[in-house]
Amino acid sequence: MVLKWTNRGANPVPASKPAPMPVAAPGIDTTPEVVYDGAPLKPASEVFKSYGKHIFTGKLAEYFLKKNGGSLAMFEDSTWVKDRTKADIIAAAILDWAVAHGAITYCHWFQPMGSAGVRHGQTGQVYDQMLKFDSKTYELKYDFDGGDLVKGETDGSSYPNGGLRATHTAGGYLAIDCSSPIFLRGDTIFIPSIFVSYYGMALDEKTPVLRANDALSNQGKRLLSKLGLETTGLKANIGLEQEIFLIPRDQYYRRPDLQFTGRTIMGKYAPRDQEMCDHYMAPLSNASPALNCMKEIQKECWKMGIPLKTRHREVAPNQYEFAPLFGTNTGQIDQNLIVMQVIEEIAAKHGLAALLQEKPFDGINGSGKHNNWSISTLEEVQLFVPKAINAACGSHSAFPVIMAAVVAAVDTHGDLMRMAIASPGNDFRLGACEAPPAIITTYLGDDMTNYLEAFMNGEDKEYTPNTRTIDVGISGVEAFTVPAEDRNRTSPFPYGGARFEFRAVGSSQNVSMVNTVLNAMCAEKFGEFADKIEAGEEPVAVARAALKEHWKVIFNGNGYDLGNQQMLTDKGCWRIDSGVEAMSVITADKNVALFEKLGVMTAVECKARQDVMHEHYTGTVVMEAATMIDMINQHVIPSLHAAGGEDEALPKAVETLKHALEEIEECEEQEAQAKLARVLRLETMVELRKLCDAAEAVVPSHLWTLATYKELLFLDSHTHGPGA
Repeated sequence: MVLKWTNRGANPVPASKPAPMPVAAPGIDTTPEVVYDGAPLKPASEVFKSYGKHIFTGKLAEYFLKKNGGSLAMFEDSTWVKDRTKADIIAAAILDWAVAHGAITYCHWFQPMGSAGVRHGQTGQVYDQMLKFDSKTYELKYDFDGGDLVKGETDGSSYPNGGLRATHTAGGYLAIDCSSPIFLRGDTIFIPSIFVSYYGMALDEKTPVLRANDALSNQGKRLLSKLGLETTGLKANIGLEQEIFLIPRDQYYRRPDLQFTGRTIMGKYAPRDQEMCDHYMAPLSNASPALNCMKEIQKECWKMGIPLKTRHREVAPNQYEFAPLFGTNTGQIDQNLIVMQVIEEIAAKHGLAALLQEKPFDGINGSGKHNNWSISTLEEVQLFVPKAINAACGSHSAFPVIMAAVVAAVDTHGDLMRMAIASPGNDFRLGACEAPPAIITTYLGDDMTNYLEAFMNGEDKEYTPNTRTIDVGISGVEAFTVPAEDRNRTSPFPYGGARFEFRAVGSSQNVSMVNTVLNAMCAEKFGEFADKIEAGEEPVAVARAALKEHWKVIFNGNGYDLGNQQMLTDKGCWRIDSGVEAMSVITADKNVALFEKLGVMTAVECKARQDVMHEHYTGTVVMEAATMIDMINQHVIPSLHAAGGEDEALPKAVETLKHALEEIEECEEQEAQAKLARVLRLETMVELRKLCDAAEAVVPSHLWTLATYKELLFLDSHTHGPGA
């Protein structure tokens, strides 16, 4: 069977310019035609019909660009943003495409700081219709040109900005990001954009990662040239696994804490949870709406060119995962934000609520977003694939030199890696239940570790990974090979054969800061290696010295073992248990120097991000504590009284919470507020939760007004409703 792509000849449509009113066009039908023994079979899958219809790229973009006097080559060369004539042509093509799909609205789509886990979709946008009114003829005309496409403006002071904008200096400016494709949803086209102040300081999550991309490309190109490979530049690729919970929406409405904070701040454990791991990769049952919900999420994302390839159940009850194909980091970051928004919206249509928070339920697995990170040249040579990079450089020492730079970066800037994953939800997730501890090391596996150790000690040979053959002794099952190395799920940053997997990233995070850090820290080491080689040192000698200095960060053992954790701490590996303290390291002298040297962030921008992260943490805790007060007063105490019980500790708990909130409010400095909030959240509220859970344990189910863990966590195991 052969899968043959055909263009089914879109109807010819007059160009939208110079004609004042472009005519709607259907675009290109990229439905695949399945041919079997020379004869077409029909119909093709609906999935293929819809893939990429709502993303302005590839053949679809080429069709509309040609129709408007442009070309795909012109569009893919980002310098068009500086040429108004070209920008007008591209804008005309985009307008034509939008109208063909019933869209007459556009927005510059950006990523304000401090929105993870709070703002639906985590993005900002203002919708403008691509229309204008002719006051003389009383006619509506299309209105969208190159100036509208390339730049926008909005209020920059109302978003969290760490003091970079004030109400009386409110301007925020938007500029198109050509590294991420324009997409369409509903009646609106979305233009991925950066968001900066009047003086060009980053008010968003995206600007620093784009700057870090440039730094990685520039410094990596320098190093590769010393290793024998001339390239036009480097790019970072990522693939983001997204874990979520799907719970019954009617029960979600019986939980104020889930509605306001995304996690349960009280709740007695159900008699069953994940003891037997019977949920992991279990069938997606048709008895619940979860399967149809996930299918619709995939279909909606597919239209926007987001290939959510994998779906499955996770370890915890009602926990699920999507995983896409990998792509460039900025495109994948944008797509992941879309995916999270789509997940929440589609879930509601199926009577479900999607929980993206890292630890919505106590006692069971939390949710992560593994950031699978790799680097390649713009010519697609993979730096972390030994044979590929060695062949391109003409030397078997290229790969160990690159790996030595990464190991040095992890050891030097593990504090920044910890900062990048310091989301409020990760406070409860790191260190157990398949989440790595807050000690930054890298797992390389025994084969790679032994190879690098031998290289460090003077050997100079090709890396040849071992494989194992498994023969299960069944006549109908062919023997097969597996890598020599097993997986290490307790490592925060394991090497996976062609990539590093940053496993500690939280599920609700915008991973822009994560990838800013990964790119910047490696750019620095690539640059340092290049500097030393240019000064006369041999590349192999530079790499060996770096491995000797930073070897301690390589750890292949069990990260959950407390003895190992102490051993790594004693060795000097970065360990920052407190998320609040981790947020503060972005302004450490060495880290400010790193970002300023590479042009990624200024000292002012670093301080602004620290303040925004602390403000975000404090705000999250304040919401949680205020919700706990309401739940105790409006649910726990009345339910206990209805059952004929009483607990004098509960009213005292409310007063304790109120006093703690007043103390936070009276404190004026962001970091000090966040430290108080951390104590309130991880000490005071944890103890007060025990009182609430004890009350739930003795109140009859028909009198308990909050949805229980039993009602929230088992879609296909019981009947929902009070007393069920």
